[in-house]
Amino acid sequence: MLEVENLRSAYGRIEVLKGVSLEVRTGEVVALVGANGAGKTTLLRALSGVQPITGGEIRFKGQRIDRLHPHQRVELGITQSPEGRQVFGPLTVEDNLRLGAYRRRDKEIEQDRDRVFAMFPILAEKRHLLAGGLSGGQQQMLAIGRALMGRPKLLLLDEPSLGLSPLLVDQILDAIVSLRKNGITVLLVEQNASAALGIADRGYVLETGKVAYSGTGSSLLADPQVKAAYLGVA
Repeated sequence: MLEVENLRSAYGRIEVLKGVSLEVRTGEVVALVGANGAGKTTLLRALSGVQPITGGEIRFKGQRIDRLHPHQRVELGITQSPEGRQVFGPLTVEDNLRLGAYRRRDKEIEQDRDRVFAMFPILAEKRHLLAGGLSGGQQQMLAIGRALMGRPKLLLLDEPSLGLSPLLVDQILDAIVSLRKNGITVLLVEQNASAALGIADRGYVLETGKVAYSGTGSSLLADPQVKAAYLGVA
């Protein structure tokens, strides 16, 4: 579904992505893990079109998309739940979800909203409340739900467990597994490497802007070097 070849990106003179290549196959959950500053968020931003690239190619379902605007990528089926959630605090939960469907003109928006409510029942309970008053975990559910309202074929999730309690982390991970069962392909950036690799079909480890390791989720979890460097296991 997604092919990234020799991707490069920089902030000013500082190159953050230094030739990243990876692929995401249809129906997979692929985890992207690594230390802070490795380039994980920059990569997702480049895929969604909000971070310029300086080299390389991005292909989605065989079509080159690295020259497309962000809204054009959304229309093709790529949506992102950003790091830090970034919900629209002064708007209601329901209005946040409607904004996720802003490029759609079909008649099934209400049905998709109801699917989000079924996945995250607490959002249905708070649908008329302002998003800024939700807890961190509820805002994360809303950010994922808003991304789902774009009817993605590929969902980019950036640090969905950041700052959440262990119980809420489990709920978010369960939701990601459920998305895969429903046919949505997921590229997951996650600081909690053990949790991410535990649910991933495959994974990539980024190190200073390059892919250092790749493999199945289970093989990376068992790799002694990965365990020592990224999982906190000697």
